[in-house]
Amino acid sequence: MILGIGTDLANIERIQGTLDRFGDRFRNRVFTETELAKAARRKDEAGTLAKRWAAKEACSKALGTGLAMGISWRDMAVSNLASGQPVMELTGWAADRLARMTPADHDATVHVTLTDDHPWAQAFVVIEALPKTRPSA
Repeated sequence: MILGIGTDLANIERIQGTLDRFGDRFRNRVFTETELAKAARRKDEAGTLAKRWAAKEACSKALGTGLAMGISWRDMAVSNLASGQPVMELTGWAADRLARMTPADHDATVHVTLTDDHPWAQAFVVIEALPKTRPSA
C-alpha cells in the first residue's frame, strides 16, 4: 500500500545563489556529510545539492508534514547504491514519523528518484508499506 507521495522541483540557479550567499552555513544546515561529499566530487555541486534539496522537500510531503512539525533537513538523506540508484534514509523525527504512519504488520520502504535538466532539479518520493512476511510453517 502507498503511504505517501511527494514531489518537488528546485531551481539549480537558486541553490547556487544560496551557496554563494551562505556557503557552509547553508551546506551544514541542510545536507549530511555523505551528501556533501558526493556534491564535492561532482563538477556541478549546485545541481547535485539541488536534487537532494528537492528529494528532502518531496520526502517531507510524502511523510505528510512538509518541513514542519519538528522535521529536520538532515533527518532525510540521499545516498546512492553502487549502481547509482538513489536511496533515501530517514533518521530522527522523520524516522519516528515514518514508524507512526506504518501499520504494525507492515514494513515501509522509501523510494526516491532524481532528475535534472538545467536549471531544474526534480525529485519524486513514494513511501510504500508491504506486509511483513511470515516464516513458512
